[in-house]
Amino acid sequence: QVQLVESGGGLVQAGDSLRLSCEFSGGTASSYDMGWFRKAPGKEREFVAGIRWTGDATMYRDSVKGRFTISRDNAKNTMSLQMNSLKVADTAVYYCAARLKMLLDLRLYYNSWGRGTQVTVSS
Repeated sequence: QVQLVESGGGLVQAGDSLRLSCEFSGGTASSYDMGWFRKAPGKEREFVAGIRWTGDATMYRDSVKGRFTISRDNAKNTMSLQMNSLKVADTAVYYCAARLKMLLDLRLYYNSWGRGTQVTVSS
């Protein structure tokens, strides 16, 4: 079974940067689309960014465009989320997600999840 483990979360100040990492195992990374979701206190889980199995297509929610960059290294079975110019509103538990590759919206149909890593942005 696919297993995902996030790392890299922490406490930072607004305007700082942070890089999250996700380790993939239990399958061939190049067979899966991957993405990042987050859940803030009192809010529903929301899509943050997604990346196609080849790495040649990405998608971001509007609020992080220009600040976050998703990438992957299939040879190393890893995926990353570079977060710059962090805002207090980015505070959440961030989850790594995966789905078997498909030609559909990268925001949808993820069925494998990591346990999350906390990102806290203070003012």
